[in-house]
Amino acid sequence: MLKATFTPIFHTIPAKSRPPSLSRRISSALAHTPPSVRQNASSNSTTTHPPYKLPPTSAYVHLPFCRKRCHYCDFPIVALGSSLTQTNEDPRISNYIELLCREIKATRSESNHNPPLETVFFGGGTPSLVPLKLVSSVLETLDLKFGLCSDAEISMEMDPGTFDAEKMKGLIELGVNRVSLGVQAFQDELLRSCGRAHGVEEVHEAIGIVGSCGVGNWSMDLIASLPHQTPEMWEESLRLTIDARPTHVSVYDLQVEQGTKFGILYTPGEFPLPSETQSAEFYKMASRMLSNADYNHYEISSYCKSSFECKHNLTYWENKPFYAFGLGSASYLNGIRFSRPRKMKEYMHYVQNLEDGIVEHDEDYFPDAKDMAMDAVMLSFRTDKGLDLKSFKEAFGSSLVHSLCKAYGPYVDSGHVICLDQERKNITADQFFSLLSDGHEIEETLRFIRLSDPDGFLLSNELISLAFRVISP
Repeated sequence: MLKATFTPIFHTIPAKSRPPSLSRRISSALAHTPPSVRQNASSNSTTTHPPYKLPPTSAYVHLPFCRKRCHYCDFPIVALGSSLTQTNEDPRISNYIELLCREIKATRSESNHNPPLETVFFGGGTPSLVPLKLVSSVLETLDLKFGLCSDAEISMEMDPGTFDAEKMKGLIELGVNRVSLGVQAFQDELLRSCGRAHGVEEVHEAIGIVGSCGVGNWSMDLIASLPHQTPEMWEESLRLTIDARPTHVSVYDLQVEQGTKFGILYTPGEFPLPSETQSAEFYKMASRMLSNADYNHYEISSYCKSSFECKHNLTYWENKPFYAFGLGSASYLNGIRFSRPRKMKEYMHYVQNLEDGIVEHDEDYFPDAKDMAMDAVMLSFRTDKGLDLKSFKEAFGSSLVHSLCKAYGPYVDSGHVICLDQERKNITADQFFSLLSDGHEIEETLRFIRLSDPDGFLLSNELISLAFRVISP
């Protein structure tokens, strides 16, 4: 799977829809800033619960099976073989699902009064390779352990060529009501160069199946900045995506990871990969074409028709807690981000230790205030809503809000940072600087700061690094 273009903080589960990690560009920028100092949370915090203290209502489930490993993929997967068409009797899948369900059953609820799950996301890997009866087993186990809302959003990543209409209808009957279709490109030569197991013909077949089965909420994933990808190819992929009329589109920038085939073959920014300038143009083209087609650019890598945001992903961007289960998956509970082992043997030991009650839980852990502030800025800046300065001030104090506003002054002036009032009306740069000179006035008038689309989003690494230096000088 993919890593999102500009990804914050914790180690990923897959990129399309999993909690994001720091991308290489952000990581390298932050590596040269001083580490945060551990301290208690701000005394300005209100009595309302911070997001990490809310009861979790989302669960990510990692199904690691693929026909083959793509050339850009560094996620924990199990390659079943590219010729595989029948998975019902594959013991590698059934044994894993049994282990996964054991983990779910052995996981303690965060409280005695947890609300039922509102979102479940099956990521991978290629979850659509897993037989229906095993998907059903996982959903039943989640329901018995935590409960499932009757209208829960249940998403599944699906690759072209791994499902037919019968399989799609069966998943719908189980409760899957959102599909994330891993198309990536509409050119056979690009798909082959990525090591994808499907071709363009299978892409069109998959789109037809999703439509004919009446899936009303589905997303299409595309990758930009592939080797030998031209602007004409990218424009064609975007046009065909718009013609397919998905309710959601995710656009990812290729990340060349060490240990992958692409990591051996290519160097970022060097031919046949596009330059940073060319990658930025790809991003701008996506923003322009999808916005013109009435898709809302609600998150750095995500576009949707009105009211079709991915509810599960909003859990991540709003910094709310979530469960995670399966090989290499990362949960966020009670302020703690925890990644499970990436190797199957180690994951088996982890599940056994969980069942034996010897996996440690730090009951007295209290997240560092500076880390929480950085999380809030990085995640908020991914979204079109931006950073809510009122909530940020209540959690971390007026002084930090003023320092951030001063630091972002030049970027407000350049148009990379947009200021909004309580009603989300624009505050001009002149008005911003006038407010900045009066500390009380800026607190009363300025409510949100967000990055502009697309230029501010493209500068997000620099702007997040600047926040890091302000928060932890």
